[in-house]
Amino acid sequence: MSRAEVRLPSLGDDAGEEATVSVFFHEVGDQIKEGDDLVEMVTEKATFAVPSPVTGSIVSLEVTEDDVVKVGDLLAIVEVAD
Repeated sequence: MSRAEVRLPSLGDDAGEEATVSVFFHEVGDQIKEGDDLVEMVTEKATFAVPSPVTGSIVSLEVTEDDVVKVGDLLAIVEVAD
């Protein structure tokens, strides 16, 4: 088994460098598929979902709701079958 890190992606040129965690759509232990929405993020200009980049099982959520995170910060870790 390997692990994949889910990080806050670039928000675009005019969206700033940070966003607030609104809600996680899944919990530790949940199975998710690549492309499934993992977490909803909010900026001053937009609300958007961060999808899972892989199919696997969530092993940890590294931030909590209402946390302010910067681009590149770790949001979650997903265990992937090799």
